[in-house]
Amino acid sequence: MSNQSILRITRELSEIQRGSDLSLAVACRDIDVRYVRALIIGPPDTPYEFGFYEFSVKFTKEYPTKAPGVTAITTNGGRTRFNPNIYAGGKVCLSILGTWRGERGEEWSSAQGLESILISIQSLMSTNPYENEPGFEDANSEYDKKNQQHYVAKIRHESLRISVVERLEGYLGIDRERPGVTVYNAEEDYQSSRDDAPFEPFKDLCKRRFLWYYPSYLARVDEAAAKSKDGTAFEKMPFEGPGNQMEGTFQYANLRQRLVKIFDRLNQEVVGWAEEGVLAVQKELSIASNMQRQFEQIVENYKKNDAVTLDLSIVDKNPFVWELVLFGRPMTNLDGGMFRIMLYISPKFPDVLPRVKFSTPIFHHRVSPDGILCYDATRKDDMRSHIDAIIAAIEEEAPAYDPRTLVNPEAAKLFWGTADEKKMYNRRLRRSVQDSAENCF
Repeated sequence: MSNQSILRITRELSEIQRGSDLSLAVACRDIDVRYVRALIIGPPDTPYEFGFYEFSVKFTKEYPTKAPGVTAITTNGGRTRFNPNIYAGGKVCLSILGTWRGERGEEWSSAQGLESILISIQSLMSTNPYENEPGFEDANSEYDKKNQQHYVAKIRHESLRISVVERLEGYLGIDRERPGVTVYNAEEDYQSSRDDAPFEPFKDLCKRRFLWYYPSYLARVDEAAAKSKDGTAFEKMPFEGPGNQMEGTFQYANLRQRLVKIFDRLNQEVVGWAEEGVLAVQKELSIASNMQRQFEQIVENYKKNDAVTLDLSIVDKNPFVWELVLFGRPMTNLDGGMFRIMLYISPKFPDVLPRVKFSTPIFHHRVSPDGILCYDATRKDDMRSHIDAIIAAIEEEAPAYDPRTLVNPEAAKLFWGTADEKKMYNRRLRRSVQDSAENCF
């Protein structure tokens, strides 16, 4: 592969990694940028909502003249076809990849790149994937309309089960606690024909996002359970065939229990970080002194910042557990509030990013009912950037609509609802602000 091709791939990877799109992630081993892993998070308001779909991308020496090869990894071990254009065997049918005949102008060109490929795949994850099957684009008979509903129903169930629940169970070792149950592991599926060591670049990302989207997962389960009775078999679609279909039964009660267990285990994991942090201090590891130094520098920097009033402290002399007290800025909806926010930092930072949780209840579209804050730091390896992003996420009063950042469904519905609903949101936020000040005294 030419240096020019390698430089272009490296640039494209860097642009996606630095970008603000929370639904795309890419990674590669340092030794070879030709083999890339990509993660697409399912779009909101679709049966793929907040699912974790992984793909392998292989660039050849002809890139960018020729499109890379793309293979779906999240396929339930080759047993599940999540979309008419994403086969159980991993094939991704897209004109941009040259794997499907498209209209003139839809074919690959060197002006396109990895991000445009991922966005094209993401566009397949629509509210009605039934119409992606050739010959069914304009199917409007009552039979087809009923099939569309059945298809969406089983994709929603399997997206939760395979791409979310079983992925997280694998990461947390919960699958090994269930004897006799074979749980799909995307990494094992991808590595089955490779000799190199396991590569799990999205492990921490999926854990953090699970905490963000946990209320949405539960809401989808409860909503779907009311429509699909447990034990009911999935309907077979007219375009599904042996080895390339989606079979199974609805088991929403079981999925809900497993979601709750994953959430509890992720919270237990954070408690373990604090214990590991104490050991890191005792052993005088460099990461412990690094976190202590970053803390001291941040405190000094904010002393010089008159625009933000906060108090930052280390809990129990453990530099891996910080408490941030944020005072509401005057003339804003947070005016007069005092919010205690806990930052739990892993000794594996920055490979594993902090977990941020509000100790003080707040009604906010970026804070889940469990207190989990949704934020994204510009510089992942710099704790100052994390503090800045935390404050920005809470204080921003006119954010652009992005459903991937809305982790409190009730608050989000009011915030982006009618004028009266927005007033209700502001009243409830102000009430939580007032309560925060009263509870601090």
